[in-house]
Amino acid sequence: MLTLSKHYSAASISTDNTFSDTALSLTLAFELRQKARLKTRLDNGQEVGLFLPRGIILRGGDIVQAETDETVRIIAADEAVSTLKSSDPLLLSRCCYHLGNRHVPIEIQATFARYLQDHVLDEMVVAFVIELFHELAPFEPESGAYHSSHAH
Repeated sequence: MLTLSKHYSAASISTDNTFSDTALSLTLAFELRQKARLKTRLDNGQEVGLFLPRGIILRGGDIVQAETDETVRIIAADEAVSTLKSSDPLLLSRCCYHLGNRHVPIEIQATFARYLQDHVLDEMVVAFVIELFHELAPFEPESGAYHSSHAH
């Protein structure tokens, strides 16, 4: 079993092509990308174990490295999500505020917001007269204000 214990965030990977030869990939849903310890299989079927520092959330494009120097690119799996759009940025912001107030993981982009499908939340969002549709898409929610520096 390949042991993956080093993490390089996509945002911190330089443009010098350090990991350009990464051929292995691991596709994971958001729930599994939050785990520090995980036994799973790469996309090619090879068994691997993740042994990462606690608190890391793997993002699509991140690289994890084995003690043998093999590298694996993380792919955010397509998931059943609710995507909301509005031509009114204030309305979209208000809707995101109410979702966040319910401690719902939410992905916020310039033109849309997205959360894992939930019919109760869908009903709340529709009340804002916002465009809502269901799709299969990668889910990359905000990490939160205290993600990297807060300890309980």
